[in-house]
Amino acid sequence: MNFLSHALPYFDQPLKAAGTAVPDWLSVVDRKIRARRRHAMLWTADEDPDVRDVARGIVQHVDDDQWFHATQAFVETNMTLAIQLRDLLPGDAGFRPTFVGHILIEILLDSFWIRDDPTIVDRYYGLLSDLSSEKIQACVNKITGKPTEQLASAIDRFIELRFLYDYLDNDKLLFRLNQVMSRVGLAALPPQVGRWLSQASTLVESRRTQLLTPPTGESPFPTLQTSNSIGKQ
Repeated sequence: MNFLSHALPYFDQPLKAAGTAVPDWLSVVDRKIRARRRHAMLWTADEDPDVRDVARGIVQHVDDDQWFHATQAFVETNMTLAIQLRDLLPGDAGFRPTFVGHILIEILLDSFWIRDDPTIVDRYYGLLSDLSSEKIQACVNKITGKPTEQLASAIDRFIELRFLYDYLDNDKLLFRLNQVMSRVGLAALPPQVGRWLSQASTLVESRRTQLLTPPTGESPFPTLQTSNSIGKQ
């Protein structure tokens, strides 16, 4: 899952919603610092409600990723996208197509929330803006046991850039994908991938309900059952 899909069910618990983004923020700030579930669990009943909520958000992120990546819909969709990318990128039969398919599924799911109801992303950025990035950083430093002074500024930058809106435009989305490629040391994706993104989006949307429904069958997304566009397969 990406930022919105992780946080959306917890908008009424702002620090928990923010906590669901911590593993991804840390991967940008310092990949040596991990927001591990077993460490976060130790703080989920802490007497400090701020630490407790951030820890619960981290645990939620990990738990959501575990069921999400294990769904049949994710495995099948990722495989299909990887095959399509290999056809687009002759000679690229390695890690990159599978990696791109993986992150693209997550990004496109966020893009559908924004497209269907722009107030969702507005509310997300709003709740983050109302929180103290320094407070989040202090909580994360306690939870991980590996202090960083860079997280607060990264959160502020995340709010300032508002790049989640870019997911709705294929040219901007390709730019964001290539930022990820650069960060993980992979070659940039060529322009033809940008032209393919609409096809990829159609595929991911066709599996949207299955992708966002855990094995228990109880979706954490109240709007998943009521959104007209989500319900159409």
